[in-house]
Amino acid sequence: MFQSRTHNCGELRLSDAGKQVTLTGWLENVREVGANFAFLVLRDFYGTTQVVVETEDMMKVIKSINKESTISVTGTVRERASKNPKLPTGDIEVAPTEITVLGKCHHNQLPFEINKSREADENTRLKYRYLDLRNPAVKNNIILRCNVVAAIRQAMTEHGFLEITTPILTSSSPEGARDYLVPARNHPGKFYALPQAPQQFKQLLMTSGFDRYFQIAPCFRDEDARADRTPGEFYQLDMEMAFASQDDVLTTLEEVLRPVFQKFGKYERVSEAPFRHIPFNEAMERYGSDKPDLRIDLEIQDITKEVQGCGFGPFENATVKAVAVDNFDQGRKWIDKLLADVEMTTGNKACWVKVDENGSFTGGVSKFLADCKDAMTAKLNLKPGSFVCMAAGKKSAAQKTAGVIRKLMGTRIPGHFDENQYALCWIVDFPMYELGEESGQLEFCHNPFSMPQGGVKALEDAQGDVEKLLQINANQYDLVCNGYETASGAVRNHDPEIMVKAFQQVGLGEEDVKAKFPAMYNAFTYGAPPHAGAAPGIDRIVMLLTGEESIREVITFPMNKNAQDLMMGAPGCVEQKQLDDVHIKINVEE
Repeated sequence: MFQSRTHNCGELRLSDAGKQVTLTGWLENVREVGANFAFLVLRDFYGTTQVVVETEDMMKVIKSINKESTISVTGTVRERASKNPKLPTGDIEVAPTEITVLGKCHHNQLPFEINKSREADENTRLKYRYLDLRNPAVKNNIILRCNVVAAIRQAMTEHGFLEITTPILTSSSPEGARDYLVPARNHPGKFYALPQAPQQFKQLLMTSGFDRYFQIAPCFRDEDARADRTPGEFYQLDMEMAFASQDDVLTTLEEVLRPVFQKFGKYERVSEAPFRHIPFNEAMERYGSDKPDLRIDLEIQDITKEVQGCGFGPFENATVKAVAVDNFDQGRKWIDKLLADVEMTTGNKACWVKVDENGSFTGGVSKFLADCKDAMTAKLNLKPGSFVCMAAGKKSAAQKTAGVIRKLMGTRIPGHFDENQYALCWIVDFPMYELGEESGQLEFCHNPFSMPQGGVKALEDAQGDVEKLLQINANQYDLVCNGYETASGAVRNHDPEIMVKAFQQVGLGEEDVKAKFPAMYNAFTYGAPPHAGAAPGIDRIVMLLTGEESIREVITFPMNKNAQDLMMGAPGCVEQKQLDDVHIKINVEE
């Protein structure tokens, strides 16, 4: 008969000495020190308690139990002879009178030691995730995630937002990534799609008269994994505000999220609100990225003018960017590693020079830059002992390569990386359009539902002129923290006429807009309020708060890098009848 526990394994103290208690949990460890003497560690969700076996009968019971079995221990609390100040329960131990097995572990050998599970192979951890989660270090990340979500919910409610859930089965929509499709049994040949985001639904809620909406929304995208992005599904704080400006959204999110970073974050310092606003073009010029890590004090400088005509082939008719540091004392091996890592990350080569004690350039490509020395020295404020690393190419490629150089130099050269803080900023004024890298055609840069700055007049003035269209900015914004995009949002395009005009620039007419976004287009013709919103990523924020390098460490049951759930065996095969029910035939090449 199961007897409920009287206490958990984290709460007994010296003041409880003499009490009869019943504890339940997992048998974490057994250390035998004599024929009838052993120390047990009992672990539950709340902590651990030492149990001391001192009788022959109790030893017989313990010898028959595998580690990680669940057991019930009834006994007397007493003061511990050898205290452990590192444990909350380190002043006491329990002398058992009864030990009962509640759930037997049938395996003598575990796939990994529970408290060292993070040292195991990741696929093994994911296959046995239920064991991995028993490790307090892993469990604590999930607890923190729960507390963060609860704090965000409370803050959003206090700011007047209603939590409203939106559909999971919906229509396919061009959101920028591949959809997960679900065949419709009652509609042969047709499919639902899992939402990449609740974007259209939340805008429809604005047209329905709901003033402030939010939800902790699951989103589904069939895209490849990265350290900061999990394949399959992720969660975001989805929010939208009616009759709101960009500043309304940014202020609200600062008031909601900054306290979360202050309360739950690993680092003590958090950027003061209002966070710094950096226009997209400025971010690319100064930091080589639209998600700059502002903990690094280095900046990129343009030396295109200073090096033109120097005779170094890659610099001719190219944009040239440079990152310079003073008091450089690294050797050639370090420099070679830097250049190799830049090329591996970007696919582009970097080059370098050093400044010797006489102010002359030495090493790297110095022989080409002798005539440019004075101009470069003045532009980069170079001194004896300075080091310059450079990237060249088309403007965007040079910027991005220099951004990687900045990050690697900043984190590897002592004194340029203030790690122990959360450096938050808003990237604003994103371009409305860009030229697709593969297609070469005009495409939406960020979000097709954004309001162009200047409204319909900006679109009409640039009609048919690609260069002018590329100069149009959108009311779009990203929240960046420590080099990670943590939120993305925009003032929405709520006017169907402006929407049609915006889509016309990328070759889609009014009928295309009606076909792709029928509900939203029609709703906007019935009087839509101006509205704006954003979507901070829950998984990524928790990853930053914990200081983890992989987002999978803060997700309860993550997939691996190949979008496989090794624990549940997904994706997997299904029976032919299930395929017949949804009118699907498999056509896979052997």
